[in-house]
Amino acid sequence: MRVLVLGGTGFTGRQITRRLLDRGDRVLVVHRGRTAAPPEGAEELRTDRRALAEHADRVRAFDPEAIVDAYALTGDDVDAVLPVLPPVPAVVLSSADVYLAFTGLWTGRELAPLPIDEDSPLRTDRRPYRGAGLPGVPEDYEKLDVEERWLARGAVVLRAPVVYGPHDAQRREDVVLRRVRAKRARIPVGAANLLWSRLHVDDLAAAVLAALDTRAADGQALNVAEARTCSVGGWLRQILDAAESPAELVRVPDSALPPDLAATGASAQHLLVSSARAQDLLGWRPGDPATRVAESVRWHLAHPSPEPWTEADTAADDAALAAADG
Repeated sequence: MRVLVLGGTGFTGRQITRRLLDRGDRVLVVHRGRTAAPPEGAEELRTDRRALAEHADRVRAFDPEAIVDAYALTGDDVDAVLPVLPPVPAVVLSSADVYLAFTGLWTGRELAPLPIDEDSPLRTDRRPYRGAGLPGVPEDYEKLDVEERWLARGAVVLRAPVVYGPHDAQRREDVVLRRVRAKRARIPVGAANLLWSRLHVDDLAAAVLAALDTRAADGQALNVAEARTCSVGGWLRQILDAAESPAELVRVPDSALPPDLAATGASAQHLLVSSARAQDLLGWRPGDPATRVAESVRWHLAHPSPEPWTEADTAADDAALAAADG
């Protein structure tokens, strides 16, 4: 199969591209050249997606039989490419942040019952990260806009929760691993009750391939998430176990938490996602969460973050622990 991948060099796109190549597909990766090169064996077209119309001849020459959009963040990102792309099956990555539960999580209010499935209410507010100043997130970020445009085209939209694994630029496990590397014996945590579904990047890539091969989900948005989710506290313990660390998680007042551990505070709203529909329609099954976390931790231990542990970090943790010790 000839597959055109928009954004096939970043965290998720790279793994999708690699899985396509491994099974023998021919892949053209459209990317800006700002991160790593595509996996070996992929063809590439270096351009900003909003300039894809300038390369319409290249797209026609490749003659894609399917499309994967791994990095559309705004409605404009989609509007720029749809006129250039042929009407072939497409799979698009979206996010569980389209649900009203995300607004509740973001604002500290319980707004939606669990589990979150495809019939759960969507956000009514738009541009959720406007003014947040998050690196790499444009002010007009809105996956609802992305979904509306692609679904009208008959694409399969996959709503992913927190995605982790090798090459994750956000290094989600580092909230623990940087303390392990600093040989911290005690790690401050809050209530750590948050249930926020996760998904290993390889399971996400497998879901994309399943959606490409299965027409039963065309024109639908589907959740893809791990089959079982533990709390944030349980996830932190999984990371420590995988790192073979004896460090202790110490309950401290939420108000005393260091900024990078704020997500371990008490949560009124959870984002526990059900992917039963995707499993039924796509025949897709995610891997065992504990095994996947261990795989990811091993990779991140072998590829440590260059961010150093500082005296300020030590002071913040010690202050939090002192608040617990009273």
